[in-house]
Amino acid sequence: MKRKPRYDYDYDQERSNSSANKSPLKGMLNYTKIAIIGGIFILGVGVGIGFSSTASFTPENVASREVIDRSAPNPELCAQFGASSVVTDVRVFVTFNPFNVYVTQPVMQPGCVLRSNNWAILEKQNLVTSAQVNECKNRMNTFGFTGPLEAKPRIDCIYQNEAAGNLFTNQPGSVGPRPQTEGF
Repeated sequence: MKRKPRYDYDYDQERSNSSANKSPLKGMLNYTKIAIIGGIFILGVGVGIGFSSTASFTPENVASREVIDRSAPNPELCAQFGASSVVTDVRVFVTFNPFNVYVTQPVMQPGCVLRSNNWAILEKQNLVTSAQVNECKNRMNTFGFTGPLEAKPRIDCIYQNEAAGNLFTNQPGSVGPRPQTEGF
């Protein structure tokens, strides 16, 4: 008759003892720690968002489209018959011998772009002539202006350039079709 070898350490006995030694309080502490860490994380994210979104709605800090809409010349007219805009005036000087390009400091100011079917507003106030309207229409452009219409605005026939596209919305990896722009 063969005897089973006797081991000094009994694994079955240890297994039964270890399950009996687990207390429900020990498991609760792990869940409590996880809940506290999760709460701290959420609080940190909330405080971070609060500090990063301290947008002031002054002309020095253009943080939203509403600031641009309110700053546009004739804001109600612009919202109804066109779109508010930021106008950048820059002059470029090009020399050929030697070849160099010089650019002035840009001047940023609020402006408005009218839809082409609303040009009559400018004609009724004698701000553009019918010849200017025909010339702008023939080039399939539209009118944009800076300054209030009642006080000698600067009105230009402007061209809508979609060649470059909006690089803010065409990010690599973005999902969905390219947004359609409203034709002016």
